[in-house]
Amino acid sequence: MATGPLILCGCATRTVVFDTDASRGAITSRPGRPGSVIAAPHGTSDVRTGDIAADLAQRTGFGVVIATGFSIEPDTRERAGRRYQVNRPMEGVPGRPPSEEATTDRAQEIYQAYEQRVREVAQGALRLLVEIHGNNHRDAAGRIEIATVGVDRELAFYLRTLLVFIRDAHLGAHVEARYLDVVIEPADTLRYAASGAKRVGILRVPERALHIELPKAARTEWREVYTAVLADFLLQAAADDPGR
Repeated sequence: MATGPLILCGCATRTVVFDTDASRGAITSRPGRPGSVIAAPHGTSDVRTGDIAADLAQRTGFGVVIATGFSIEPDTRERAGRRYQVNRPMEGVPGRPPSEEATTDRAQEIYQAYEQRVREVAQGALRLLVEIHGNNHRDAAGRIEIATVGVDRELAFYLRTLLVFIRDAHLGAHVEARYLDVVIEPADTLRYAASGAKRVGILRVPERALHIELPKAARTEWREVYTAVLADFLLQAAADDPGR
């Protein structure tokens, strides 16, 4: 189990460690602003997403839940390894179609622990869940994709405009950083629509959710810039939300 920089600062941090023949992993959490949670269900296998979630929680004051480990098979040069999906009661291979995922008893156990921790950190009604994911698909290499729950088309257009405005403001001071496009449903069509988590997983729980898919550039060489962009975006989006 890799933790490294994923250790969370502050009081009331809780960790549950899974260590069996079937899986090795941990779920670490810390409460923050009631009702708002940032989570990284694949904190290590989606490279640097755990670090990004921890940084975002520190910048926004939201609660945080980070799952690390939970691999079934290691990655190889040819393909990604099989893993527990954590945010839904399934196991599968990153990048493969949802139809290839399988529901297992162990996957159900891990998902239930994850959902319970998210609910605990919310300290009541889960009004906003922000999940941080990563992908290496070439079709999504130049953009940030945000699947949503509880967001209509008008709000999606507003959120996209807001994120683009904040991105441009930050990247104006970092001209060497790569500009990434922004697509948000239902205003846009996505490659990663989080259909499994919406159907049987964690995205059934919150009143509103932002499932953020980050390409490699936003998680590695330009991680600090895009973490700052996302933090400002989440704070502004939460402040402007008439339902909050």
